[in-house]
Amino acid sequence: MKFHYEKADGIATITLDNPPVNVLTPELHKDLLEILRDFNTDPAVHCGIWTAAGNRAFCAGDDVKTARPERSFAEVAERYLTPRREGDSFEYPGWEGEVLSLPRLKPMIAAVNGVCLGQGMIYLLLLTDLRIATPNARFGLPEIAYGMPGASAATRLGRQIPHVLAMQMALTGEMIDAETAARGFLINEVVQPDALMPRARALAGRIASHPPVAVRAEMDGYYRAQDMTRADALAYTSNLYHLVRATQDRDTPPLAAREGKQ
Repeated sequence: MKFHYEKADGIATITLDNPPVNVLTPELHKDLLEILRDFNTDPAVHCGIWTAAGNRAFCAGDDVKTARPERSFAEVAERYLTPRREGDSFEYPGWEGEVLSLPRLKPMIAAVNGVCLGQGMIYLLLLTDLRIATPNARFGLPEIAYGMPGASAATRLGRQIPHVLAMQMALTGEMIDAETAARGFLINEVVQPDALMPRARALAGRIASHPPVAVRAEMDGYYRAQDMTRADALAYTSNLYHLVRATQDRDTPPLAAREGKQ
């Protein structure tokens, strides 16, 4: 398996290891789906880190060398409109749609070293919540140059970064560097390579230290409320708050008190 999956201390680490540039294949999309299913359902795991081996690429996107079988327009349409099932052939369209539609209520931190392009960028935008990068990281959606539009809409890119930067990335197909990504709030911060995983683990450990049900409720409320009216968002999050508080030990001190802070 070219995804390495490890779990320790409430944190799952997913490492893409497909040299030289960590491209994705139809088989790897299926592997990732199985990993994410386990990540979502394991009660001992509270936060995740997604990173990659090497320093050239976090993920350079789908492997353009993957053979595409000859399919009629009707057969391609059938694959797009039919969910995948065990035993399906590994081709495109494939399991990537199942990956993106999988419900997710646990935070995922991206630790990015090298280029992040195409489907890798789509996964970064839709499957991660906090993002740390090294100075050599580059981000881009080059599909427009190949007549393959739609990534900025599918990822709602303009909701994550400013409009003009989203349009620059979507329409030019050019990469942006780590500092530009940080200024545009595509990533949280830039750190040196030797600090990348320690910083990601520190953030993951902090999140994992909170009550898991509270983190899941925060994730659920945050993402659902983006498509609600303000009144509906207030009502929904109020219900979530009271539901979660009803499950908590009211005598448990807050985090600041547990850490001995004032």
